[in-house]
Amino acid sequence: MKSKPSLRITTLVTVLSAGFLVACSDSSQQTAGEKLDQSVATAQQKGEEVKSNVEQGAAELKDQASAMATDARNAIGDATITAQVNASLAKDPDLSVMKIDVETTQHSVTLRGTVPDAAASSRATQLAHAVEGVTSVDNQLVVK
Repeated sequence: MKSKPSLRITTLVTVLSAGFLVACSDSSQQTAGEKLDQSVATAQQKGEEVKSNVEQGAAELKDQASAMATDARNAIGDATITAQVNASLAKDPDLSVMKIDVETTQHSVTLRGTVPDAAASSRATQLAHAVEGVTSVDNQLVVK
């Protein structure tokens, strides 16, 4: 009588074990090594993608920094040019009393305001052109 319960338990354990193995088996029949190789390959691919994205981001950041540095140099250059043109106009005895607005954009100077005659307008243009770094002068001075 003792053998029958023992046989039933052994049979039950065997059936449960077989069911567990069937439930856990992969339908693709990959071995553990193949699964590991596939996981490693996927991780390497993702790593290469991340590396590429970081390199691209770094290159874009470098370009933006370079453009910002150029803009800053131009802004400082433009401000310096404006100050130097204003100083030149202030030193000129005929123009120092005139209200002439000076604006500089990308080394191009624009003069606005009123002057008493064409000679004063021409002189303001000459003084602006004489400043180092000036590429052009747009004389919008009105003779009154």
